[in-house]
Amino acid sequence: MHAPSAERNMGVIVELLRVHAPPHGRALELASGTGQHVMALASALPQIDWHPSEVAADRMASIDAYAATAQLPNLHPARHLDATRRGWSQCLQPFDLIHLGNLLHLIPQAGAYTLLTEASVALAPAGTLTLYGPFMREGRLTSEGDAKFNAELQAANPAIGYKDDRWINEVLTSTGLVVSVHDMPSNNLAFIARRSPE
Repeated sequence: MHAPSAERNMGVIVELLRVHAPPHGRALELASGTGQHVMALASALPQIDWHPSEVAADRMASIDAYAATAQLPNLHPARHLDATRRGWSQCLQPFDLIHLGNLLHLIPQAGAYTLLTEASVALAPAGTLTLYGPFMREGRLTSEGDAKFNAELQAANPAIGYKDDRWINEVLTSTGLVVSVHDMPSNNLAFIARRSPE
């Protein structure tokens, strides 16, 4: 499977992780989609063991096909994981890095809350959670493109749409993470949330 949108923002996400990823350890990518991003990340960050995850069988097959082509020793097979389901963090060993790109606007608020709180639990001491995608700023959509895209999303499903940056920050800090927010190309944001060493 190939997603043009994944191709467009792949370089930006790789550079984001080059800067903010830990020097080594285990990484979980939530909602790995086609597998394009995790293949690029595993190639760019060979000191990290990458574990892609997905809920859809066809996307898991796509991820594994990319992994078979790449033959990277630090890229593991896709695991079935619904990150909006409560309790998933208890079924996995802690991760030094958890990354999620371009998903939160596609799921309901309740599912986003579960994903964020479970991800914080799944972090190892001193672990890092990175989020990338489009968000509202202080309750506002700040570009015509974002307003149009959000309206299309909510016309298809009123329960989904852009999440507010303040809400993301509140949820993450409530779990004990220290959060920084970074402006990214195409009016996206990146959240870098770190757990203190224990």
